Amino acid sequence: MFPPDLLSLAEDVVARARARGVMIATAESCTGGLVAAALTSVAGSSAVLEQGVVTYSNAAKTRLLDVPSALLEAHGAVSRPVAESMAAGARSRAGVDVAVSVTGIAGPGGGSADKPVGLVHFGLAGLEGVRHVERHFAEPDRQAIRMAATRQALEMLLDALS
Repeated sequence: MFPPDLLSLAEDVVARARARGVMIATAESCTGGLVAAALTSVAGSSAVLEQGVVTYSNAAKTRLLDVPSALLEAHGAVSRPVAESMAAGARSRAGVDVAVSVTGIAGPGGGSADKPVGLVHFGLAGLEGVRHVERHFAEPDRQAIRMAATRQALEMLLDALS
């Protein structure tokens, strides 16, 4: 299901989290659970992955991650404030050390001039606070964008565990 380099990255995240005694949660929209799926492809991941939630709708983001509806209305689901709020909400709700979030436009439709297909916002909530990464993936199709976003989320987790 996942390419070898992505599985290797997931293995590194699990190994590093296990070595540090860190628990992880994921909050995903456009990746539809691929980050959690990559992590759970690794034997022993149950020692570090508390939970993963897929919040595709705005209502789910509010209900499951405590993302304020006013934030969604003001900025839209694909935005820095929402990605940061998703990560913070996942960390708080799961009671974990670190949480990563992904929200974006995987296409082929749904993009606009302001928010084109391939735009993805990531949040990472940890002991040092919340940080954000914005990426514009020029991948050729929906699945490639989702895999590239999954890779970015895993890289952020690995970096946070360094």
